[in-house]
Formats: sequence, structure tokens, C-alpha cells
Amino acid sequence: MTERNIHVEPETGLAVEDQHIEIVERKGIGHPDSICDGVAENVARALAQEYIDRFGRVLHYNTDETQLVAGTAAPAYGGGEMLDPIYLLIVGRATKSYEGERFPAETIAIRAAREYLDEHFPYLDVGTDIVVDVELGEGSGDLQTVFGEEGSVPMANDTSYGVGHAPLSETEQIVYNTERRLTGEYAADNPVVGQDVKVMGKREGDHVDVTVAVAMVDEHVDGLADYRAAVEDVREYVADLATEYTDRDVNIHVNTADDYDEGSIYLTTTGTSAEQGDDGSVGRGNRANGLITPNRPMSMEATSGKNPVNHIGKIYNVLSTEVAQSVVAEVDGVRQLQLRLLSQIGSPIDQPQVADAKLVTEDGVAVGDIEAAVRAAIDDELANVTDVTRKVIEGDVTTF
Repeated sequence: MTERNIHVEPETGLAVEDQHIEIVERKGIGHPDSICDGVAENVARALAQEYIDRFGRVLHYNTDETQLVAGTAAPAYGGGEMLDPIYLLIVGRATKSYEGERFPAETIAIRAAREYLDEHFPYLDVGTDIVVDVELGEGSGDLQTVFGEEGSVPMANDTSYGVGHAPLSETEQIVYNTERRLTGEYAADNPVVGQDVKVMGKREGDHVDVTVAVAMVDEHVDGLADYRAAVEDVREYVADLATEYTDRDVNIHVNTADDYDEGSIYLTTTGTSAEQGDDGSVGRGNRANGLITPNRPMSMEATSGKNPVNHIGKIYNVLSTEVAQSVVAEVDGVRQLQLRLLSQIGSPIDQPQVADAKLVTEDGVAVGDIEAAVRAAIDDELANVTDVTRKVIEGDVTTF
């Protein structure tokens, strides 16, 4: 096998934790952009699995152009109503005929979208509150050749790149876990919290401000006092959560646009801002690691919905994050690693044009001391690049 072009060098700037200003964002699963990401990815996984079940292999498809048009709602204490439904359009390409057999791509897509929405959005009535439509253009079975022969390493579909980093900074950990736990364990015991939770973290020196926007569900709110209590409960929960990830000073702000005097509050009927004016698109929100991190290099590619066989926009963004995490876990002395993987169209995906790793090392450790170990760890991960396809299809990888 040709030796891989792996480049390791010191980071030219400060580690993110040492920079004076750090900004981190996460759009929760109920944000309109994340709804599109989640539906597109669930549809993609369903198509891939059905292709395997029927034909023994994944055929060409992509669903990464899914769009959401917001509805209109009239939230009210004790429960409001939807006036105009949310409209979700699954857009992309799929192979609908292969070796003389027709394939029901759009039927599978509709079913997978509805299943995802039913599972994650208890306050959305699918078919009434949200209407799901699909327009999948005809993909060509001829495009199967770019996936490679059975058992071979596929060829890259594009000249593009993926970006990953590890470990997460303290602020990144707070932001990520605030949303995950609010919409998970906390919402399970406090159903007033809807699925649309957006978190913004700002660290300035050793002071962290976390701003949380929580779509409160109207049927669980009896009045303004009840709403204010729910906001305070969230604030206290996040403040306690933050202490698990940092010893820095942290201030928590919840639903800061509320105007109690005017009665203007973040109250929803469905638990998502998609009910009232907020549209969404795949790829406009979180990167493949679940965060938006302007202090770090990022790829602008949409990860969700792309095929997991040879689409670099998916594979290299997922892989670069996994590789960075693996290297940091395996190689002592790495304080921060940022990795860029660049493909070349038509070349095997396990042979990037370059795998560029930039390191910040622990005190007393030089990059030269660990360069060989870092290169070897990256090389091992690239050698098993096709494992990403399996993980994606089986749902073992998150893309937003």
C-alpha cells in the first residue's frame, strides 16, 4: 500500500483553552435546522439499509437538501393550537431502479421521516402539525461504479475536506451537554421543556456565560408564574451541570428575550420554534461533532443525509473527529489536536491527499517526541476508513 501523506506539526497559535475569547454554540434537536439534519440522516440510514437488504450493497443516494418551512401557531397557557402546519420537504437523489428491479425510495423516505418525528417530538402530530413531503430525483445505477467493487475501498466522490478536533474544551463540553441533558433526562422529568433548546457559550478569560433558549410547552404552563418558575428551574439545573465540567466562574442566562411586563415569553405549542416563523435547512447548524466552534477550523459541508460510502462531506468530517479523539486517547502528551483530511476526487478514500494534524503538547513534551506515535495512530484509523460506513448505517455515529 502507498504510504499515506500524514503531516504533523505544532499548532501556530494558542490552544483554544488559552485564548482569551471562546465562542461555542449548539442547536438542539428541535431547532428547525436540526430537525432537517435529523430527518435527512434517518432517511439516509433507512435507504442504505434497504439497499443492503434488497441488493446486498448501498446504492447511490443523497438526502442532504431537506428543507423546512415554518408553520403558524397560537400558543396559550394550558395548551394552544397550530393554525398552519409546518412543511418539511425531503430533497435529494436516490437510485430507484437497479438490475431491472424498481426500488420504492420515496415511500421509504416518507416512512423514515415520520418515524423519526414520532420518536423525537411528542408534541408534534405528524400529518397535522407537520406535513412531510418528498422529492427524490432519479439517481443513476451507473453511479454505483464510483462506490468501488464489493470489498474494495471506494473512490472519493469529490475533492473536499473534513475537519475534526479533540479534546473538547470545557466550554464546548458545557454547551454540548447542556442541550443533550435538558432534552434528555431533564425533559423526561420536566415535560415543560420542549425539544428546541439552543445553547450559546462565551468564555472571556476564566468567566463563562451560557445563554440558553428553551421552547417551553404551553400545555404544561398554567400561567406566567408557572413559566417563570420553569425558567428558574432550568437555570439552576444548568448551573449545577456546568460545575461537572469546569471550575471557572459560570453565569447561566435562560430565555433572555422574555419581557414579563409585556407578557412576551418563549411559549410554544409543539416544543419547537419551527411552529412559528423559523425555517430550517440541512447543514446550517451543528457540525459533525454536534457543535458550532468559530475558534476552530470548521468544514462548511452538510454532513447529515449524504451517503456514507464515498461522500467526503460526510465520511471525512465524521472520520476526522473520530481520529482526533482516538489519537488524544492513545498518545500521551497531546493537549490539543486539530485534524484536516483532504480528498481528491477519484482517489481511494483511505488515501487522502493530506492528513494534516496540528498539535499543542503538554508542558515538557515536544511534538518531535510524539510525532511518530501520532502518525501511526492516524494511519491505523485511515486504514479502517470503511468502518465509518457501517457505523453510520447502524446509527452508531451522530452527524449533528
